[in-house]
Amino acid sequence: MLAEFPDQVRLAYKDFPLDFHAGAEPAAMAARCAGERGRYWEYHDLLFVAQPAFTRADLVTYAARLGLPPEAFAACLDSGQYRDAVRTDMREGRAAGVSATPTFFINGRRLVGSQPLGAFREAVQDALRDADAKRP
Repeated sequence: MLAEFPDQVRLAYKDFPLDFHAGAEPAAMAARCAGERGRYWEYHDLLFVAQPAFTRADLVTYAARLGLPPEAFAACLDSGQYRDAVRTDMREGRAAGVSATPTFFINGRRLVGSQPLGAFREAVQDALRDADAKRP
């Protein structure tokens, strides 16, 4: 959708580690540590391939696989510096009615779970029509 509607669609990604998955919150924090070095999305994608292997050692190994310095990455992860940011995302998600992942919002319209590309296209087109209708 970003490629199809480059000037009209913006992606805002929020963390929502599920409570029943013990490794999800550390994994979310690890992705943010990778983001410090410009590798957030590569690390994020690797986590989805590797799940549920999210021990501390696994998380550091994934960073090394991406060429991130393991010691600096481990220090970031161990510091917990992103814990509050991840938990803030979780609170915002709950307030917006998120209870499952993935959940997407397109101008307030909620799409839950894996969806076909057509569902996103339709939601974006509806949002654009609504925006056009509100313009004077």
